[in-house]
Amino acid sequence: MTISPPETRASLILRLPNAADVAAWDEVVAIYSPLVYRMALRQGLQSADADDLVQEVFVAIARSVGEWLDRNDRGSFRAWLLRISRNTAVNFLTRRAHRPWGTGGKDAAEQLAQVSINKSDLSDEFDLEYRREVFQWAAEQVRESVQETTWQAFWLTHIEGLSIEEAAQQLHVSTGTVYVGRSRVMSRLQKLVKRYEVHQ
Repeated sequence: MTISPPETRASLILRLPNAADVAAWDEVVAIYSPLVYRMALRQGLQSADADDLVQEVFVAIARSVGEWLDRNDRGSFRAWLLRISRNTAVNFLTRRAHRPWGTGGKDAAEQLAQVSINKSDLSDEFDLEYRREVFQWAAEQVRESVQETTWQAFWLTHIEGLSIEEAAQQLHVSTGTVYVGRSRVMSRLQKLVKRYEVHQ
């Protein structure tokens, strides 16, 4: 499977006002929906509610991304997405808070308070999750573009912490092959991540 290199986020986001640009929306959803979903879970929502929240967030983005792009003071896409996610979570929990107590209104009210209290922590968590998601996305692209031994040379030494010699023994290759393989993977990962970090 051939994987085309990703566009920078700036050029990708400029394509979002075109609702028919499925490739742009697929890439943005692939990177950001897991962040929004995990944020929702951390705010105390159940899995099904978190899924609903993700859908609401992306509907809100689709409705307002053109207007946001026209603003001179728009800031980063990630900050805007976090703001939409928080506001959507507050709205979601507010709707639940007005339901009868038997359907979780009390819990929803407590969760609503937590959303407001943890604004700073939520932003930090969102940034961390974003970096993890970009790395995971980039890793999937790179793994599909190199031989398995090359990928394992990187994985065993950089992720699992094996020495070069241990990895070479496990893979039945020379230490030089491990050095070259992990270097190749790291270089490709850095390029993908850097391109996606442009204009954050």
